[in-house]
Order: sequence, then C-alpha cells, then structure tokens
Amino acid sequence: MATKRDFYEVLGVSKSASDDEIKRAYRKLAGKYHPDRNPGDATAITAFKEAAEAFDVLSNQEKRARYDRFGHAGVENGMGGAGGFQDVGDIFEAFGDMFGDIFGGARRGGGGPRARKGESLQTSLTIELLDAAVGCTRELHIDKHVSCVTCNGTGAKPGTQPVKCDYCDGRGQVIQSQGFFRVQTTCPSCRGRGTTIRDKCADCRGHRVVSRTSQLEVKVPAGIDNGMQLCVRGEGEAGESGGPPGDLYVDIRVKSHPLFKRDGVNLMCDVPITFAQAALGTEMDIPILTGKHHITVPPGTQPGEVFRLKSQGMPDPHGGSRGDLLVQFHVEVPKKLNKKQEELLRQLAEVDDKQVSPQRKTFFDSLKTFFSKDEDAE
Repeated sequence: MATKRDFYEVLGVSKSASDDEIKRAYRKLAGKYHPDRNPGDATAITAFKEAAEAFDVLSNQEKRARYDRFGHAGVENGMGGAGGFQDVGDIFEAFGDMFGDIFGGARRGGGGPRARKGESLQTSLTIELLDAAVGCTRELHIDKHVSCVTCNGTGAKPGTQPVKCDYCDGRGQVIQSQGFFRVQTTCPSCRGRGTTIRDKCADCRGHRVVSRTSQLEVKVPAGIDNGMQLCVRGEGEAGESGGPPGDLYVDIRVKSHPLFKRDGVNLMCDVPITFAQAALGTEMDIPILTGKHHITVPPGTQPGEVFRLKSQGMPDPHGGSRGDLLVQFHVEVPKKLNKKQEELLRQLAEVDDKQVSPQRKTFFDSLKTFFSKDEDAE
C-alpha cells in the first residue's frame, strides 16, 4: 500500500498557512490537474484527487487539528476523517460551489442534488480525575437539527412531494461556458437542491429539519486525558437529501485533583513529613487512586526525594502500560514550637555545632572564602 504524502506538501503550503492560502493553493492545483484540461490522463486524475483530499482535511478546522496531532491516522474513516474521494464527481459535488463554481460537470448526470452528510457538532464534558482513571458513562443533552418526521425530511406537506425546479430544470446548477472552463453557479431559485416546495410542511415550514434536544450516553474510556476528544458517530446535524447525519465531537476536560497531579500516564503526589520522620524514618499510609497504600520511609530521606510506586498511576487510553505514582516528600518546618520542642532543638543545634556534617562544612568553608575576598578587596 502506497504511503500518502503529507497534505501540506501536496498543496505546497506551510503548516502555519492561513485558510485563504490553503484555498488559493488548492484552486491552483485543481485548475492544473482538472480532468477537462487533462483528458485521459490518469496521473492528472490521481493528482486531482490527492489535492482534493488534502484540501478536504486542511480546510476543515476539526479535521486539520486531528491531522496535525495524529497525521493521516487521525483523519481516516475510522476517526471521522475524509478517507479520500472515490471519483471526480465526488470532488465536484463537494467543492463545486466553494470557488465560484469554476469546475465543470459537478452534476453531469442531472437529477438534483446528491446526498450530503450532515455537519458535525462539538461540545465539551468535564469529569473528575478518578472517573478518568476507571472510565465512566455520562449523559449529554445536545441541541441539534433532526429530520422532520412529519414530512420525512422532504419539507413538503404530507401527501405532496417537492417538484422539479423550473429555473434549472432540476440540475441545481446554472451552467455557462467561459473559454476553457464551464462555469456553474448555484441555482438562485432552489439553492442547489434541484427541487422546490409548493406546499410546505406545517411542522418544519419547508426547512426539512426541526430543532430538538437529543439525550445520549457517552462512554468515556479509562485513562482519557485533559484535551482529548471523543467522536460519537451519527449524533451531529441531520444530513441533506437522504444523507447520513454528522458526528458529535466531545472535548474532554479533566478537573484538577487536590492530591494528585498528572503527567501523561504518571501521577505525582506531594507528601509532607516532619524533620524527625525524615531523619529517623517512619511508616505511613499515602493516597493512591484506589484508596491508600502503606509505605516505609527510610531514615535519612532528603527533602524533595521521590519514591516510585509501579503501576499505581493512570491507565494508557491507547493500550500501553499503566503509569506510576511518584511520591515526593517535603520536610515541613514548624512555625511555632512549644517549650519542650524548642529545648530539644537547641540541644540538637549544640550537637550540630560540634559535629559539622561534610555538606554543611563545605557550605561554611565556601562562605568564609566568599567573605574573605570582600575583605581583601577593601
């Protein structure tokens, strides 16, 4: 299977290109490789389809964001992407109106508009970190347009049907010849549908769709992270001319947790201990996702030292290994001392003055050297 070229490379634009730059680049390539200009040239047809697929992704903010993050895998049919065009008729249908209808033959067979998939919708969902760790199911209420059940999406009064548009003879396009190209514009009477409605449906008033609030359950997989996106198939806007509904994209937001901080699949937890516990060692319970975990803090634990608990972090939503829990100890210095504590600490300080540790001696030796340089300079 041939490897697809980078879409930015196909259009000859940078990854920071604006929408206008992408549109101009595609328009130029579409004119160069247009089938009417290259009759019987299979290579030109392939290039024409390749440019159209690149434009289909990069001109759509949602698809472009997924492509920038995941590459071609993010925009394949399995993730709600383009998946390529089967024939040039699909390209004419998709982009014929977008550039002032410079393309000829968008509806060479006539017969009115082709089925179109509905527009995608986007919403957000906020969950707790513990819910993200085990996965959960949440209920969403989405306002969207659905096909009118009274008229079955025709827009016409029950018992009647839309009739062929007299202005464009049902083609949906008005075609004129201008030099090399055939220029076609959307029919101003039927707005490209090829049909008009004489007796409108009382419920949708001829719009074919009605507004509804849809209630649905969304399954959130374990390990999902803040900023990830779920795709719910078929829960977007209603399609046109019998086309399937669009999709719903759910942006996930994971709340911050009072005890755990997340770093990918790993979790971090700051645990305070006293000077005595750090110096002498201790045993204590620390929090983990499933409750608590008993650990032994060894004597001589240093401030900021990190202990790793294997497989106590977050699951990998992509099927990889579970993360770890990184426990960092912070030595707390009391702000107020009772009389007994102060007495004991003063005794310890006297011992420290007589038995200076190598690390402390190095610091004070450096300090004396620093001050002596200032005195010599005077």
